[in-house]
Amino acid sequence: MSITLILIVITVGISYFGFQNPSLQYRLMFNPVHIEQNKQWYRLISSGFVHSNWVHLGFNMFTFYFFGRFVEQIFVSIKGSAGSLYFIGFYILAIIVSDIPSLIKHRGNINYNSLGASGGVSAMVFSSILFFPINPICLYGFVCIPGFILGALYLIYSYMKGKNMSDNVNHNAHLFGAVFGLIFSVLIRPSVLMEFVQQIANWQPFS
Repeated sequence: MSITLILIVITVGISYFGFQNPSLQYRLMFNPVHIEQNKQWYRLISSGFVHSNWVHLGFNMFTFYFFGRFVEQIFVSIKGSAGSLYFIGFYILAIIVSDIPSLIKHRGNINYNSLGASGGVSAMVFSSILFFPINPICLYGFVCIPGFILGALYLIYSYMKGKNMSDNVNHNAHLFGAVFGLIFSVLIRPSVLMEFVQQIANWQPFS
């Protein structure tokens, strides 16, 4: 079983117990006051393993399944047997890093809560885009757009939505998870930046 599938099974299990026990879900989700004042730093990680409902869980795990397996294979091809450890560290760090801006922005706000694996999943998606930027990503199964174009639009959208905070979605986690995915991928394979540029330069959209 791949590491991706193991992480999915763990996330589904913890999320399910959270659905059944709201107090457990609350103890695991991101809350800036509990993290800083009560020193519950574990929430920076545990918040990525609980979800608000089955739709939220299903969307994140569906995306993670397709992009996570791909990135896992890339890491193993680059780092050999240690690639799986790099992959686990990458995912956990992405969850943590994606929550840090919200920790700073909402410091002292006891009513601010966030949960879900979106930060880690965004990191997976953008790592995949960096390695294979012209591969199409299909929305809803029929609208397919090259990864680097969809990625740029997604970054702009997440930034704008994060600024106006017009919904209950933590768009900053999406944005910073994506950025972390790009940075981490460059660190483990610096040449990927040049490869990224070359692939786009050689792209023939109407071929």
